[in-house]
Formats: sequence, structure tokens, C-alpha cells
Amino acid sequence: MYRPLPECLTIQTSSIHGLGLFASKPISAHTNLGITHHKYNSSDKEYIRTPLGGFINHSDTPNCIKMGDGSTLLTLKTLRPIHQGEELTVTYTLYTA
Repeated sequence: MYRPLPECLTIQTSSIHGLGLFASKPISAHTNLGITHHKYNSSDKEYIRTPLGGFINHSDTPNCIKMGDGSTLLTLKTLRPIHQGEELTVTYTLYTA
């Protein structure tokens, strides 16, 4: 069965911008939430966003990071425990493993 988002996430109106990703239940620190982007061309700027990557908003004090695995995928990982109802955020910077 296809799930566009992990069971622990939902999309809601964000006070940051438009819609955002929110925890529908508590999430542990260092949890890999899945693939946010898939590179479809050799250019570093040509990615296809997944539903997970399409709704994550920027913060100067993020609770998640986008990580590259050195191939074509970017994933979302929590930096600390996330509380139910809390919006998940990243800085728009890529970290490589």
C-alpha cells in the first residue's frame, strides 16, 4: 500500500508559510522519515520532490535536516525529539553523510 507520508506526519496550515509537515504523534530523535527528493538529472539543482519534501518549511532553528547519501536521494532526519502537533522544519541546506 502506497503511503505518501509516514504515519507519524500530517499536512496542516503553517504559521511559517502555506502548508507544512506536522507530527501527528511523538517522533524520536534521529529518526529517518524517508525520501524528500530524487535527483533526476546530473545537475545538482534538478530534483523531483516527494510529498515529504514538498511541504517542509525553512527555519533558522530547525528540528530536522535534509541529508544526501552521495547518490540521487535526499532524506529527512529528525535532530531531536519532535512533539505531537509540532511543525517539522529544516534549513534549506544539504548535509551529506
